[in-house]
Amino acid sequence: MKSYKQTHLQYLETESIHVMREVAAQFERPCLMFSGGKDSVVMLRLAEKAFYPARIPFPLLNVDTGHNFPELNNFRDKRAEELGAKLIVRTVEDAIEKGIAVPVKGELSRNRLQIPTLLAAIEEFEFDAALGGARRDEEKARAKERFFSMRDEFGQWDPKNQRPELWNLYNGRVTPGQHMRVFPLSNWTEMDIWEYIGQEKLELPSIYYSHERQVVRRGGQWLPVNDLQPPKENEEVQTLNVRVRTIGDIMTTGCFESDATDIHDIIAEVSAARVTERGGRADDKVSETSMEDRKKEGYF
Repeated sequence: MKSYKQTHLQYLETESIHVMREVAAQFERPCLMFSGGKDSVVMLRLAEKAFYPARIPFPLLNVDTGHNFPELNNFRDKRAEELGAKLIVRTVEDAIEKGIAVPVKGELSRNRLQIPTLLAAIEEFEFDAALGGARRDEEKARAKERFFSMRDEFGQWDPKNQRPELWNLYNGRVTPGQHMRVFPLSNWTEMDIWEYIGQEKLELPSIYYSHERQVVRRGGQWLPVNDLQPPKENEEVQTLNVRVRTIGDIMTTGCFESDATDIHDIIAEVSAARVTERGGRADDKVSETSMEDRKKEGYF
């Protein structure tokens, strides 16, 4: 009798697909957060596999900060159109105009302003579950998350009050006003993501690969030159071959010098890296609130 043994990636894929199917079975109005970043690209592939040959049975939701890389937004729109998926975009700019989000003078990143924008979108469409691509290896606060992570009537998270998840059984019960954040990639690592992208031959936004870009040295890292924050008088603009490892606000996402032009080059770089994936996110370094505090308030 021939035995069947799954590879590491096959096991992770199976686990994530099981979680997605549980969401479809337990919730009435789920959505899938899709930014066009590498983790959400993997999420989209898993959703395709989970429900094939049918279409993905829930809409895609994106909170556009207005500080996104143009390459990311273009890729987001293209992939949604290719899949025939419904894409819902809610912008921080509109949230500011409506008084939903209130900017603070001198604040560079709009990550904090995503919180009320997202919560307003969840309320607007009455979503009872939101699937996201967060992984436990990214950051210590995310390591505390369960697969099914309940948010209360105010969109807030209590890390000390989470439901047990024994034997791959998930309790998706929510009361009116509450919703569930669901993280099918919880047990994946950054390396798993890149290897899966290579295995599935998934397309990514071009900024993940080496490209020529104008950058300035600020806060110990290379930041992209952009119209939102012109270089300071004492900063020298340089044109380098760079890429991004993780994508956030264009004003705070660090680039690093790289000649990686394909997935094999990237895997080699990641395996040799001595800096964490989010080490290039300046907003994590300068924020006055920790990731856990932001997540308690409703940050994804």
